[in-house]
Amino acid sequence: MNLAHLHLLLNHFPIIGTIVALGLFIASFIGKNDDLKRSSLIIFAAIALLTLPTFFSGIGAQRAIRRDPGVSTALIDRHEGAAMLAVFFMLITGALALIELWRRRRIATEKPWSGTLLAILLFSLLTAGLMARVGTTGGDIRHPEIWTVKDMTQETGLSAFVHIFEPTPSKFTDLMLVSKYWWAFMMDLHFIGLALLIGTVGILNLRVLGFEKRLTGASLHRLMPWAMAGFGINVLTGTLAFIGMPSYYAFDVAFWLKILAVMLLGLNAAVFYLTDAFQSVERLGPGEDAPRLAKLVAGSSLFLWFAVITLGRYIQSYADTIH
Repeated sequence: MNLAHLHLLLNHFPIIGTIVALGLFIASFIGKNDDLKRSSLIIFAAIALLTLPTFFSGIGAQRAIRRDPGVSTALIDRHEGAAMLAVFFMLITGALALIELWRRRRIATEKPWSGTLLAILLFSLLTAGLMARVGTTGGDIRHPEIWTVKDMTQETGLSAFVHIFEPTPSKFTDLMLVSKYWWAFMMDLHFIGLALLIGTVGILNLRVLGFEKRLTGASLHRLMPWAMAGFGINVLTGTLAFIGMPSYYAFDVAFWLKILAVMLLGLNAAVFYLTDAFQSVERLGPGEDAPRLAKLVAGSSLFLWFAVITLGRYIQSYADTIH
């Protein structure tokens, strides 16, 4: 399997997943079903995370298909620009879903609507439309029998309007590399986000494993919004860095192992919050031991975050290790 195969394997999940989550989200309001609403928010967050490797693997598919003389470069660039715009909207939707999930755990409310829910509805509608366009522009690349190349590259109607907001891939890449100071600023933000994330999550995990038993689980868990903010900073700066040097990252085995670790951390967080582990940790008082499941989740979380940090440091050493 190469990156082109990986892209083909993953590219339908963000498109279909967003539409499914949006349908469940709307149905939860119609049926006044809080469990359905929570499920849709979880799907939004999961799809946002899965969108990252889907987008990152696109450069491999692009390199493979550009060798075909019958493929239009303009269509490839249009598809990439549509994907960039859709990715950022998907990440915003996923972030809002996480915020709402956190809010619903901390604040008991009977209000059917809130500002966050309205924002999720708006962004998810826009994201679903943008994801559909990504799928359409991707299909146009490999199906020239439907239209002539001239017809496919000319935008009309709503597509022409959306195309105005889609970045030009080459110009966006140049923008990320416009100055060494801008690049250094992004990398500094990336490390600050990592410090926020590892600092808060690490302390909680160490407490669950039995260190500093004077601390309570509830008091430490209230720091998790800082971890979420750090993760958001890391995702944003990491995505921008990838856009700036896509070939440098996409063909690096350490980079993909890091992304795999991040995906496993998403699964780790799901196990923590969707099982009894979360309730047992929140009820953890001074001097008390956490149950075995919570310790297993905490230990694996620490290991995976250590892997993320280590693999990030080895990205430069393993450049061009994927062909």
